Amino acid sequence: MSPKISIDLCKHRLEQAKENIEEAELLYSAKKFKGANNRAYYSIFHSIKAVLSLEPIDFKRHKDVIAYFNKNYVHTEIFPKKIGHMIAEANSIREDSDYDDEFIVNPEVTIAQINTAKELLKCVEEYINKTIGNK
Repeated sequence: MSPKISIDLCKHRLEQAKENIEEAELLYSAKKFKGANNRAYYSIFHSIKAVLSLEPIDFKRHKDVIAYFNKNYVHTEIFPKKIGHMIAEANSIREDSDYDDEFIVNPEVTIAQINTAKELLKCVEEYINKTIGNK
């Protein structure tokens, strides 16, 4: 993958992450908490994928994306350690929201999920701006 394609893909994934947060906030305001959890998680996922697009690596499975990010970016303290815990919690909430028919979601959990997505996106944007600048 050429650097230009990687940068373009990175920017595309950042835009996806931002759209996902907007969708999460709209769903939250409509009291559609399960859907809001899903969209907030996907903002997190696309934020991580934006970072990984700057490397010649990609994964199909979510758990592989998260594991690689944690190993190479969180454990090396490129991103704060607390982000790794927040990502794990967000993934668990998304899976429960999407797949557990008996999972009861509440507004506090959902707004925390949205805030996690926003915090990660901010960290990712700062990292990408330092890494690629205005390319």
